[in-house]
Amino acid sequence: MNRRDALIQVIECLHAEIAALKASDVAALEAATRAKLIAIDTVALHDGEAPGAEIRELAAEAHKLNETCRIYVNLMAANVRRRLQILSGQQAPSYKAAGYALA
Repeated sequence: MNRRDALIQVIECLHAEIAALKASDVAALEAATRAKLIAIDTVALHDGEAPGAEIRELAAEAHKLNETCRIYVNLMAANVRRRLQILSGQQAPSYKAAGYALA
């Protein structure tokens, strides 16, 4: 597999990860992540090659999708943390802007 095809595979896997995160489908998330890591390893085999415009565009798209995945994961983690605080009887802190609690 060449670098272009591997980057396209990474992008497809990131779309699958986002779908799995939205659906809370752990098995699909694990499968998509496993496939993504394999594709990333394939991309890395071509590290010494100078990237052309298409490769840079594909890499930028993969980066944006990865950031979307990161945001989903962070939001899910924040929701779990808040639920655990409520279940344990701890007062969940209010969101603050510039040091002032929002009402």
